[in-house]
Amino acid sequence: MAQTDKSIQCPCGKGTYRACCGTFHFGGASAPTAELLMRSRYSAYALGLGDYLMQTWHVSTRPESIDLSTEMQYGKWIGLAVKASHEADNKAEVEFVARYKPHAGPASRLHERSRFVKEGGQWFYVDGDLYES
Repeated sequence: MAQTDKSIQCPCGKGTYRACCGTFHFGGASAPTAELLMRSRYSAYALGLGDYLMQTWHVSTRPESIDLSTEMQYGKWIGLAVKASHEADNKAEVEFVARYKPHAGPASRLHERSRFVKEGGQWFYVDGDLYES
């Protein structure tokens, strides 16, 4: 990834990249909440960091591989809004809306309620339910 400058805005919208999701992507820290994990995963999609997505995907639902090159080639993620976040007993749900803009055509919205589980002190994405937008 070329954009690691301290001053660039984090794709998740919560400050500078280095002080926000960059801490989790390259700083060796684990996201302390499911919402922060979801935000860091959104930023990983936006920046093409497939390895991070695989590392934070629970083994029970993780695909064998992920290829973000086509997604990055044809458009970009342009915004994130967290609607709700609930944690209890090492499980969590985060509802969010992410916006994607293809190079040609109108932007689209992904509205999802994601499920997370905390194991060994680390949060993992499990799966999610999509909403019709």
